[in-house]
Amino acid sequence: MLSRILGAAAILAMLATPAFAFQCPAEIAAIDAALASNMELSEEQKSEVMALRDEGEGLHNSGDHQGSVDTLAKAKEILGIE
Repeated sequence: MLSRILGAAAILAMLATPAFAFQCPAEIAAIDAALASNMELSEEQKSEVMALRDEGEGLHNSGDHQGSVDTLAKAKEILGIE
């Protein structure tokens, strides 16, 4: 019984990873679009958003999709987008 529960949990975890993998490029595109149209940010905010965006992209490329989503969420918060 326990082995079935653990097996099901492992399968769910494996299925969740590709969902994050596909989410990252969409998050990056949303940040890029918001940066292009948001003139109200200070240069410091723009720099911070770009650093977070680049870090998130790097995490995505290295396979850390949850880290990427978390980092990109910080950039989106600064931009005021969801």
